[in-house]
Amino acid sequence: MNLPLFYISDVITGQPDIELDEDTSKHVVNVLRMKKGEQLHLTDGKGFLLVTAITDDHKKRCRVTVLKEQFVAPANRKTSIAISLIKNSSRFEWFLEKATEIGISEIIPLICDRTEKEHFRFDRMQQILVSAMLQSQQAWLPVLHQPVGFGQLLRQEEVIATSQKFIAHCMPGSKQNLAALVNASLPSQIILIGPEGDFTPEEVTFATDHYFMPVSLGDTRLRSETAGMVAAVLLKTITPEQ
Repeated sequence: MNLPLFYISDVITGQPDIELDEDTSKHVVNVLRMKKGEQLHLTDGKGFLLVTAITDDHKKRCRVTVLKEQFVAPANRKTSIAISLIKNSSRFEWFLEKATEIGISEIIPLICDRTEKEHFRFDRMQQILVSAMLQSQQAWLPVLHQPVGFGQLLRQEEVIATSQKFIAHCMPGSKQNLAALVNASLPSQIILIGPEGDFTPEEVTFATDHYFMPVSLGDTRLRSETAGMVAAVLLKTITPEQ
């Protein structure tokens, strides 16, 4: 993907040309100063990747013609991180950016007993994911959910059916390192990351009763957003050969 990459929310395959939205048009024409005939990539964040050429370099209504369509296969494994909202929005945004760059499939904002902030600006957070996807030259955008309660999430059928389920917490007890437990030959993993102050004992018990394995992310105590990033790296870098 050496061409500039841009996001469009829907790719309609088979159409000969596309009109870009105003913000994308401005970036293509005013910022990158691209001209008629130059090529760029478009993706819908769902695997479709188009090679296009500019036919009208209007700064508000740039039009491109489709030269080639392709579909980028998704990752072999679905990797999901359910992480508590935290007080400092910029730190949560940092996590979203890094998890997207790493290639996590799904991000679920959690509301736990000790979650101190429940306000969630979905549109802003979604745009952070889009920007990180484009920066890291990917054709798949992580699925971002609206915030969900801890107990509600664990009762969802999709979570129940997940191949491996983990909960990272700081309380004493028997825990194994996450890297030693991830089975990359299985189709899906999910990990729960708690808020400042950690999960409550009741939440940990509820998770283990629902077959979540307690795990450690290392020898030091991590901030929530750092724990999320470490978990993302471990989930994505474990391969079947390891």
